[in-house]
Amino acid sequence: MVGRTTAIFALGAIAALACGNTTTSEEAAAPPKAPAAAPVSVAFPPTAIPAGVEKTECVVVRLGNATPLHIGSIRNDLGDGSHHLIVYRTSDTVEKPTPFACDPFTDTLDPEKGSTLMVTQKKEDTLTLPPGVAFSIEANQMVRLEMHYINASASQKTITAKSTFIPISDDDFRDEAGFLFIGNPDIQLPPNTTTTLGPTFFQVPAELWGVKFFAMTGHQHKLGTNVQIAMTPNADDPGRMVYDVPDWSWSEPKTETFDPPFTVPNDGGFTFTCTWNNTTDRQVRFGESANAEMCFFWAYYYPNKGARVCFHTKRIGGQFGTDICCPGDGLCGLILSEGGR
Repeated sequence: MVGRTTAIFALGAIAALACGNTTTSEEAAAPPKAPAAAPVSVAFPPTAIPAGVEKTECVVVRLGNATPLHIGSIRNDLGDGSHHLIVYRTSDTVEKPTPFACDPFTDTLDPEKGSTLMVTQKKEDTLTLPPGVAFSIEANQMVRLEMHYINASASQKTITAKSTFIPISDDDFRDEAGFLFIGNPDIQLPPNTTTTLGPTFFQVPAELWGVKFFAMTGHQHKLGTNVQIAMTPNADDPGRMVYDVPDWSWSEPKTETFDPPFTVPNDGGFTFTCTWNNTTDRQVRFGESANAEMCFFWAYYYPNKGARVCFHTKRIGGQFGTDICCPGDGLCGLILSEGGR
């Protein structure tokens, strides 16, 4: 009887253990998720700018990360006098921590030198990528900070900027993020007049068919009053508005985020319109200077197919104009170096 009772208790204990243990073999074997690395930062050093001076200067500095990272968020902080900041991942091997004169978008136009990660015009700007999407950087990554600044005041100013890279866990990474910059350089603003350029249709290059756009920012200079962008299947369709910010501000342009991200139809693209109020007594045209004007927007997407700077212009191609995407088009140098003149 004792032996029988012992056997019953033993069987009961085994059954209880079996019922209580719901962990699968896969779960038991799964290693713990790797923690995300700590944020790392680089800075454009404080630089004294005399009154009335406008320049584009760069620094190339090492990020200081000991291991490769997947960056899920970037925060940029700009000081007074900063018109905009462009952050690049670059293949340079020698640091240049002292600001030096540089040409805008140089690294974007040569993919062997690197690629654009983020553009900021706001004093405080954070780009948070969708879950699992990131910019991949190598160990001891070199970063180029391109600062366009202007001191329109009557006294000296000190400008500076800081860019902070916030990693995600390597275990969470799924897709590499990409960058697309689109605009129209056909800007001619008569004095003391309001002007509209567009709607301009830009067909997304075939290599970007199927990518997912998750964020977008409009860009103009100080005479700009609005940027509106629609996603459309073709040039004849008004499409669906994706960027139309109430009380849009050229100096603090909002970055719209899309959750879920959207995909442009094959053969489709973006139709965009820019408006200005030229309150000056001079004609204003396209140019890099803060005293010239731009009609651009930049978009972030995944999976990455390479950074692009693209234009639609009627100065080439007759009535319907032509699309130019850099790098890779022989007309890139003409548009960028001559400011579309």
